[in-house]
Amino acid sequence: MTHKTFFLFALLFSSISIVAQSEQQKTLELQLQQVKKELKQINVLLFSKKKEEKSAITLIEDLNYKVSVRKNLIRLTNEQANLLTREINVNQNEITNLRLQLQELKEDYAAMVVKSYKSKSEQSKVMFLLSSDNFKQAYKRLQYIKQYADYQKEQGQAIKLKTKELQELNIRLSQQKEEKQKLIEENRAAKQELEKELKEREILMASIKSDMSKFASQIKKKKQEADRLDKEINRLIREAIAASNKKAGNTSSTGKFVLTPADKIVGESFEANKGRLGWPVSRGVIKAKFGKGRSLTDSSVEVNNPGIKIATEDNAEVKAVFNGEVSKVVIVKNGNPAIIVRHGNYLTIYTNLSKIYVKSGDRIKTGQALGQVFTNKINGETMLGFRIYKNDQKLNPQYWLTK
Repeated sequence: MTHKTFFLFALLFSSISIVAQSEQQKTLELQLQQVKKELKQINVLLFSKKKEEKSAITLIEDLNYKVSVRKNLIRLTNEQANLLTREINVNQNEITNLRLQLQELKEDYAAMVVKSYKSKSEQSKVMFLLSSDNFKQAYKRLQYIKQYADYQKEQGQAIKLKTKELQELNIRLSQQKEEKQKLIEENRAAKQELEKELKEREILMASIKSDMSKFASQIKKKKQEADRLDKEINRLIREAIAASNKKAGNTSSTGKFVLTPADKIVGESFEANKGRLGWPVSRGVIKAKFGKGRSLTDSSVEVNNPGIKIATEDNAEVKAVFNGEVSKVVIVKNGNPAIIVRHGNYLTIYTNLSKIYVKSGDRIKTGQALGQVFTNKINGETMLGFRIYKNDQKLNPQYWLTK
């Protein structure tokens, strides 16, 4: 491999690397903005109330949630700063390469100017053409003179372009260094906030140590209520599938809806909107994620959420995320009501409501108000439970809601 070929290969590899890093930087920036937005929402929805209005256990949950989001912000900021460092190093190498190329171009151009000057002093272009042995040779010499002149122009233009490219890269490098410094400062501020939150959590944990048995019984009671609701919802889903299939003339217990042509269209349309469904509340943050995880109160306790829990504002209205039919309004003893909405072979479920605006059999539209989220006067929480099922299978709602 020649020096020039190796140089071009290195330049191509460097360009591909820059493009890949740039795409990664955009992705990280988008994630970072989402986390910053989430932190703002957390402050508004979870920390705008007076502390006296919330129970200690809820405050600990909220702080633990905020700490986890803050740690994610610090991680993303670190990743972005590290990526910028790599980009800065790549660009510094690129500047060195460009300077070498520019020097080479200038040397070639200077040599051509000298050669052109010498040829002019030795003989004119006309004499060079007239001294040809025949017309064919004269034509070739004319072509040579033209190509040489064109090449000189190209070299001059290449020098201009490389100089401009070098200037632009220097500007970009300067901007990247400023961005990196900004990220470092943001990270420092985020770590200071994290330290404050951890200290606040430590003080709260110490304050409830003497009442741990009381809080443990509260957590147990809360879990029992959630288990009762889960069992009731699962039973109602099985009943809805069986009743729908019986109506369609199919009594087999497959755990799946037998779809009419109209139901099939609704189900396919719902599925086509994965990742684009509107949120069930106007403002909210996902305080508890889908699936297995750790309790926000006690990290030693494992939880398994059948959906997500969205912290929202007082008196928040619940909205349908898609067109459908109210399959059931669920009333649970010692619990808050829930609504099951069917969309073909999909179901969306809205739990922990205080008011219900619809009834079973109602046809509803996307964005229609279904009810109001319950606000717990004891712990100060306004929390909507939201689930999505395909037939009798639980799905992660986060994959379905718009970002």
